[in-house]
Amino acid sequence: FGLSAGIATTSLKYATHFKRHSQAGMVMVNLPTAGVDYHVPFGGRKGSSYGPREQGKYAQEFFTTVKTAYTAAG
Repeated sequence: FGLSAGIATTSLKYATHFKRHSQAGMVMVNLPTAGVDYHVPFGGRKGSSYGPREQGKYAQEFFTTVKTAYTAAG
């Protein structure tokens, strides 16, 4: 669906590539994707959704895709 995606890696190169190229609203690196609180700005990605894009607080950026990415240190 595209709501979240995750990767477990020791390579910062692979993690950066994954964050930039994954088609998900939230990207986790070395962290679980289950049980997280989704702070997505509007709409979601692909077949997942968290309300309509046209009515979100980021409606002025309707044609912009925002991605949240987390990387665990150490």
